Amino acid sequence: MRSPQTNFHMLMVNLLVDRDRGIRPPSHLAVAREMSITLGLRQRPEPDVLVVKKEALSDLRRTSYRPEEVQLVVEVVSPDSEERDRTTKPINYSDAGIRYLWRIELEDQEPVAYTFELEPSVRAYVPTGIHRKRLTTYVGFDVDIDLDLSPFIG
Repeated sequence: MRSPQTNFHMLMVNLLVDRDRGIRPPSHLAVAREMSITLGLRQRPEPDVLVVKKEALSDLRRTSYRPEEVQLVVEVVSPDSEERDRTTKPINYSDAGIRYLWRIELEDQEPVAYTFELEPSVRAYVPTGIHRKRLTTYVGFDVDIDLDLSPFIG
């Protein structure tokens, strides 16, 4: 069952998947949303946004991706998912070998993006940045996103 979503959650996901303002991967990758990752027999989390290998989109009946097809997972934190998004999910994603993770939270009515990269020798995420106003980082490709949500509000 999904956690109730806030306006912040909905607008942030819309920004990230927006072709002009959001994540713009190279041609061999694609941005996906509302898709799960099969981590185990009874373990299929559904990140808010993913960057996956483009060939993973070829089977239109698929409902899930394998961890090795996923380059980046993004969790936009809602009040009811805060504990899972901060603790449980990062452990599960790092155990699966997913290289990049972003956690985006609302702080004083503004987005804050926490970015992480998998440190392979310990199979754990290490912080790579805390981003306010603008998210500029590297996830196998350069990212530069203005985090201002006002264009989506009106």
